[in-house]
Amino acid sequence: MQGRYDVKKWFDVLLNLVFGGICLFLLWILAQVFVFASFRIPSDSMSPELKEGDFVLVWKPLVGARLFNLHKSLNLEQTEIYRIPGFRKIRRNDVVVFNFPHPNDWSHIEMHILKYYIKRCIGLPGDTLSIHGGIFHIAGVASPLGNLASQKRIGQMKAEDFPQEVFQSFPYDSLLNWNIKNFGPLYIPKAGSEVKMDRTGWVLYHKQIEWEQGKDLIFRGSSVLLNDSVITTYRFRKNYYFVAGDRGENSQDSRYWGLLPEEYIVGVASRIWKSVDQYTDKVRWDRVWKAIE
Repeated sequence: MQGRYDVKKWFDVLLNLVFGGICLFLLWILAQVFVFASFRIPSDSMSPELKEGDFVLVWKPLVGARLFNLHKSLNLEQTEIYRIPGFRKIRRNDVVVFNFPHPNDWSHIEMHILKYYIKRCIGLPGDTLSIHGGIFHIAGVASPLGNLASQKRIGQMKAEDFPQEVFQSFPYDSLLNWNIKNFGPLYIPKAGSEVKMDRTGWVLYHKQIEWEQGKDLIFRGSSVLLNDSVITTYRFRKNYYFVAGDRGENSQDSRYWGLLPEEYIVGVASRIWKSVDQYTDKVRWDRVWKAIE
C-alpha cells in the first residue's frame, strides 16, 4: 500500500514538472513574440556603435510586436503582417533590426523570418533623401543623420578609391548614375502618397509596387504597365524606410538594395545585453548593458 502511494506521489511530481515546463516554454514563446528578442551582431557594418560579438536586445512593445503566418514566411510565401500598436513610432537615427527584404537576390522583395539585418534609420516615410559628398540629407531636416565621421571619410575619397561594386549604388541606372557619394533625391514612400509613373518612377519603385500588388510592373516604350494596364501614377499602400550602416564604407544597406518595408522591421535595438570578443571568447564587460545610441 505504501509503495503504491509513493509511486502515485512521484507520478504527480513528474506530472507537475512536465506541466510547469510546458507553461514556461509557452511563456518564453509568448515573450519572444510580444516582448523582446535578442540578436547577435555578425559584422562591423554598425561600427563603432556596435561591434562583432555584441548581443542586442529589441524591446518589442516600443514600436509594437508583429503577428504573421510563420509557416508561410519560412516557405518564402507572401503573408500579411500585422503590427500591434506600440508606445511610439520609429524615429530617424533609431537602430533597427529587420528581416532583410532580399534574402535570395535584390531583384524583388520577399520575407524570410530567419535572415536579419541591423542598421540605422536615416529616412522616414514621406522624407526626401539625398547624399551630397557622402553626407546624408533629408529635405527640411537640419539634424545630423547617422555616423558623420564615416560619411565624411567617404566624401573625401575618390571614385577610383572604391571597388566598383562599392561605389555604384541603387538603382544601378546609367541615366541616373547614383553612387554612395552623390545620390538622389529619392522620395521615400508613405502609405497614401502618390508618385508619377514614368521611366524614373519605374526604376526607383518597381520592386515596392510589384511587392504590394503581386503583379509585374513593366516599362515598355515610354509607358509603365502594371500587368497589361498602363498607369501614369501610383498610390502606395505601405510605408517605407531608408536605412544605413554606421560604417558606410562596409555596409550593405539602402544605398545598395533600396527601401525597407515597414512591416519587415522587428523593432528598435535598445541595449547591448552581452558582448563577447570573437577572437578571445572573453566577455567585454565594459559593453554589457550599454545603451545603443
